[in-house]
Amino acid sequence: MSIFTAALGPIANLAGSWLQGKADKNAAAAKLKLTEAEAKAKIMMSEKTSVADWERIMAEGSTNSFKDEWLVGLFSIPLVLSFCGEWGRTVVAEGFQALEQMPDWYQYTLGVIVAASFGVRSATKFFRK
Repeated sequence: MSIFTAALGPIANLAGSWLQGKADKNAAAAKLKLTEAEAKAKIMMSEKTSVADWERIMAEGSTNSFKDEWLVGLFSIPLVLSFCGEWGRTVVAEGFQALEQMPDWYQYTLGVIVAASFGVRSATKFFRK
């Protein structure tokens, strides 16, 4: 056995260990990314499930409630008055001017009431426009 052959074995072992360490490090990084992606997907699924459960509960709770019908009637008043001649349009215009002068917190509260009654998703879609 020559000196060259005797030195080649330990160098080969060292190179092999280095390559295995590099491969292990890459595998650990890939596993970490996969674990993070799975955790994010689980959180997103949990959020969607929570929203769906909340909306279902709210829908079940409003089956015996007249608030939706009352709000539809209330919001229909300006529509009906608009067809009642000049006096009806004047009443509607003055009413909306009065509402514009209400404090912001009152206007936002009205929006929240309507959003809660008719569904948060549809209201948020409406307000984004």
